[in-house]
Amino acid sequence: MLTTPLALSSTVCGNQVFHWGSRTYVMGIINLTPDSFSGDGVGDDVDAAVARALRFQEEGADILDVGGQSTRPGHSPISVDDELRRVIPSLEAIAAAVDLPISVDTSRPEVARRALQAGASMLNDVWGAATATNLAPVAAEVGVPLVLMHNQQGTHYHDLVPDVAASLHAATQHALSVGLSWECIILDPGIGFGKTAEQNLELLRRLSDLRSLGRPLLVGTSRKSTIGLVLDLPVEERLEGTAATVALSIGGGADIVRVHDVKEMVRVARMSDAIVRGWRAAG
Repeated sequence: MLTTPLALSSTVCGNQVFHWGSRTYVMGIINLTPDSFSGDGVGDDVDAAVARALRFQEEGADILDVGGQSTRPGHSPISVDDELRRVIPSLEAIAAAVDLPISVDTSRPEVARRALQAGASMLNDVWGAATATNLAPVAAEVGVPLVLMHNQQGTHYHDLVPDVAASLHAATQHALSVGLSWECIILDPGIGFGKTAEQNLELLRRLSDLRSLGRPLLVGTSRKSTIGLVLDLPVEERLEGTAATVALSIGGGADIVRVHDVKEMVRVARMSDAIVRGWRAAG
C-alpha cells in the first residue's frame, strides 16, 4: 500500500532551488540526435545546440534537458562512445553559455559521470523505474537529482495506474537504499513509453493519483504520438495538442513539464498555475 512519506519540500539543482508546489517548472528539450521523432535534433552541431539553449533561456526555461540517444520507437541504440561524442562537447559549451541547470537524458552510468563532470546537474533516466540502481549510485555520489521514469517492454498491465505507481514506488525505495537522498528523487510516469495511446490518456487523466508517492512529478507529453493519433496531425502541427496536455498535467499535479516549444509552454504553465495555484494582480 502506498502512503505519502514526507512533504515535497525543495530540491537543489545546480545553481537553482526548485521549490515544489510554488509553481510549475519548464524543462526545455535539446536533442543531440539526428533522428529525433520531433524533427528538432541538432546532431553534433555544437553551435546549434548552444543557440537553442540560449533561446530557451531567453524564453523562460527553468532547466535544459540534453540527450544524445534517441528513444523514439524503433530507434537503433548507439554505443557508449558514440553517445559521449554526441553529448559532451555540446554539454560543455552549453554549460559555459547559460545560467540554467542542465539535465542529461541517459541510462548509462559512464555517460552520466562524464556529463556531470562536463556541467550537468541532474540525471534523467528513461529506464529509471526499471533499473533504479543503475544511475542512482552515480547521483548519490555527486548529490544531484535523478528523474526515475516508468518504462517497460510491452503494454500489458494488471491495472494501469496502480501498476505504474507501484513501479515508481519500488524505484524510489531502491534509489534510497543505494544512498540517494529523498530530496533528489523526481518521478516521471513515462507518457509514451510502454503504453498505448489509450493508456497514455488514462494516465494523464488520473495523474493526481500519483501524488501519493510524495515526490515531484515530471511529465513529458510534448509533440508525442498520442497527440498525433487523437488529432490526426503530423509532429510539426501538435503545438495546441501539447498545450492541452501540459495544462491538464499541471491541473493533475505536474511539477515539471518537459517540452520542445519553450516560449509557448511557459505561457501555458503560467496561466495554468494562476488557476491551479492562485494569482493576484500586482499593486
